[in-house]
Amino acid sequence: MASCAMKIFIFCFAFAVLVGLGSSRNFEELFQPSWALDHVMFEGEQLKLKLDNYSGAGFASKSKYMFGKTTIQIKLVEGDSAGTVTAFYMSSDGSNHNEFDFEFLGNTTGEPYLVQTNIYVNGVGNREQRMNLWFDPTADFHSYSILWNQRQVVFLVDETPIRVYSNKEFKGVPFPKDQPMGVYSSIWNADDWATQGGRVKTDWSHSPFISTYTGFDINACECPLASAPEENSKRCSSSLAEGRKYWWDEPVMSELSLHQSHQLKWVHANHLVYDYCTDSARFPVVPLECDHHHRF
Repeated sequence: MASCAMKIFIFCFAFAVLVGLGSSRNFEELFQPSWALDHVMFEGEQLKLKLDNYSGAGFASKSKYMFGKTTIQIKLVEGDSAGTVTAFYMSSDGSNHNEFDFEFLGNTTGEPYLVQTNIYVNGVGNREQRMNLWFDPTADFHSYSILWNQRQVVFLVDETPIRVYSNKEFKGVPFPKDQPMGVYSSIWNADDWATQGGRVKTDWSHSPFISTYTGFDINACECPLASAPEENSKRCSSSLAEGRKYWWDEPVMSELSLHQSHQLKWVHANHLVYDYCTDSARFPVVPLECDHHHRF
């Protein structure tokens, strides 16, 4: 019996070492308000960002990370939220930055929220996808996650993948794998484009518009701000870090499981409303990463 208990202890300890790096659900430990502090409100374990006709608001992680997973639970603005955008994203610094975006585009009452995802690599974006959700994101909290490793970037909603951006460097497509990224969220007015292409403007009589957050979690490789890129690559890669094996480098994390692939196909078949890969007006030549197998 003691031997069995010891084995369980060792397994749990090893699992904690494998997946526990940088993991927490405490806002104050991981994040800090980044602008318009008077529009950031704390209510117990919940944080609220407010948008009115004076300002929006935002928060940012205290550290930067390279590879791993970040998750936040969000309840989006209720009622008429046309013109507003609630964003949850990761980004590095500089003009040649990398960035992974969730942007929740507000709606007029009774119409579905749209979620837009986008990916910037070396400062180049224009990789938008838009879809509606299979639930009302204003009625309750739902989890939104970004998983990032050297093989793929995966956007997840309640652990269901809605988009995958695979590493296709073999085709000459740049992949984001050498810049540490911060984790951010904000609410702001974008009525020049957010709702029906900017045709529907923000109705400030419905303000303040409030997005509510809880369940902050970052399980990723933390990078000291002063570290050189090669040091971060060594620190955050199992193949380069001495004596460390990270969960995001496990073979099972290099691609979606069969079940996840089926989930992704279902999402795209039933909820995708725009995909840059099929927009021949913007891209007469299909982008290299948009092959017929993975238009995700």
